[in-house]
Amino acid sequence: MQYLHTMLRIHDIDAALRFFCDGLGLQETRRYDSEKGRFTLIFLAAPDDVDRAQADKAPLVELTYNWDEETYTGGRNFGHLAYRVENIYALCQHLSDLGYVIHRPPRDGHMAFVKSPDGISVELLQKGDALPPTEPWASMENTGTW
Repeated sequence: MQYLHTMLRIHDIDAALRFFCDGLGLQETRRYDSEKGRFTLIFLAAPDDVDRAQADKAPLVELTYNWDEETYTGGRNFGHLAYRVENIYALCQHLSDLGYVIHRPPRDGHMAFVKSPDGISVELLQKGDALPPTEPWASMENTGTW
């Protein structure tokens, strides 16, 4: 068995790419437009997975944009995506600077949660040992759901 991808339905390609690429640092590996099916598929990989994703077409996040307007519900019941990161504080600050809410701040230097523009929870986990607690994160409360 081989993990291939996780598919997320999105409402706005530019908003989703700003979050996943500009914010989280994922890289687009390929894109497919289906005129007949009226959808666009955008495949993203974490920077450390790009070579493997291009060779094996996995592991990936598949963003699905349906050209016809549709309402999606249940972002929270999806669960979440999880990524190991080099410096959880730096990435959370970067995301915050881009205007994204850190719903579960990295108080412990190990774990945080943020949401995409479509309400998909993304867990960030510090690579290796947890970083020492640092302000403003150490005393920051949770915001909303994650």
